[in-house]
Amino acid sequence: MEIAAAVVAVVGTVLGASVVGVQQYYTVRAQRRQALRDRAMTALGDLSARLADHRRAMWTREDLRLSGAAPGEVAEAREASHVTRSAVTAPQVALTVLLPQLRLDIDVAVRATYDMRHAQTAEVLASRREEAVAAADALTATAARILSRP
Repeated sequence: MEIAAAVVAVVGTVLGASVVGVQQYYTVRAQRRQALRDRAMTALGDLSARLADHRRAMWTREDLRLSGAAPGEVAEAREASHVTRSAVTAPQVALTVLLPQLRLDIDVAVRATYDMRHAQTAEVLASRREEAVAAADALTATAARILSRP
């Protein structure tokens, strides 16, 4: 009887340790997934804000150029747009690394914003801005679908 009790005790200890190990594995996995989700949400928010800033800067820059504003004003707006364009890069790279399945959507949203440059008319500028907003919205919608998956 003592041997049977010892075997049951050993088996129980091994099974208990196995259950704890499996629980820890799934807990760590869930924590890592949540950390990735949190970093991706931050990068998405940062990219969205930077794209909005750059769209606004490009609108100002191109509107001044198209309306024949003073060269100094256009140059100042161009410098401001260079700053906002540079600010796009870090969150663009971060989101691409964190959610590589979004790479094409990210590229489309960024490219659409950059394409506001050199619009031939105010109407073309307005159209390109709408396209850039739509591309950014599509990126956000796709990211939301990916991030909401269990």
